[in-house]
Amino acid sequence: MAKEHPLKPFYSVLVLAFACSALVAAAAVGLEPYQTVNKTLNQKKNILNAAGLYQPEVGVEEQFSTIETRLVDLVSGTFVEDPDIDPFEFDQLDAAMSDENGRDLDPDTDIAGIRRQEKYSLVYLVKDGDSFEQVVLPIRGKGLWSTLYAYVAIDADLNTIRGVSFYEHGETPGLGGEVENPRWQKGWQDKTLYDQTDQLAISVVKSGTQASPEERDYQIDGLSGATITTQGVDSMMQFWFGDHGFKPFFEQFKNGGLNG
Repeated sequence: MAKEHPLKPFYSVLVLAFACSALVAAAAVGLEPYQTVNKTLNQKKNILNAAGLYQPEVGVEEQFSTIETRLVDLVSGTFVEDPDIDPFEFDQLDAAMSDENGRDLDPDTDIAGIRRQEKYSLVYLVKDGDSFEQVVLPIRGKGLWSTLYAYVAIDADLNTIRGVSFYEHGETPGLGGEVENPRWQKGWQDKTLYDQTDQLAISVVKSGTQASPEERDYQIDGLSGATITTQGVDSMMQFWFGDHGFKPFFEQFKNGGLNG
């Protein structure tokens, strides 16, 4: 009987590894279109959730038909009217990383911990016919373990929060991970962003913080036992609704409405 070559088991494992790799690669390529579709549907569902419009019994695409997707220049606050940029194909994170459409943030400015910011941001206008009802805005920022991603819906007064939907993060389950809890997210409703002097007043505070009724209008209860995640969410709000975020857009919107 011929003696088995000592490298034969190694060759067998190598062939098996290559075969498995090929199968995984083929599956990834084959499933990519379905994954893209599902990702887009999930994104739209979260936007609808933030706006308080999602109905499980109605198709997501049908519900989303009342929402207009636009791009905004974050510096000027004006709508982007570039025919070469399709809002439906625009990827904000890719844009933030690019030299053409992104920029580095200095440490003093980067209170949200995102390091780079895109030049343009997507905004989602909720309309009833020609009447503007609310706008849903994407925000992100560093928590304890991860970058948190959310949508915040703002009323037509551009000051009152209609709702929020945190849809991606890597925070600790049961602690920072409670950003996904609908009961906690409900506490955002009807909170006010800016005070009577148009200064940003919203804050996410430690759970149980004592405050006057007037102060409570601007305060969102933080997550119990998740101090750093709570601070991260507060920093997100300070950044994205301040001068380097959507405040210039709000000012332009108030001056020009939907024109431009």
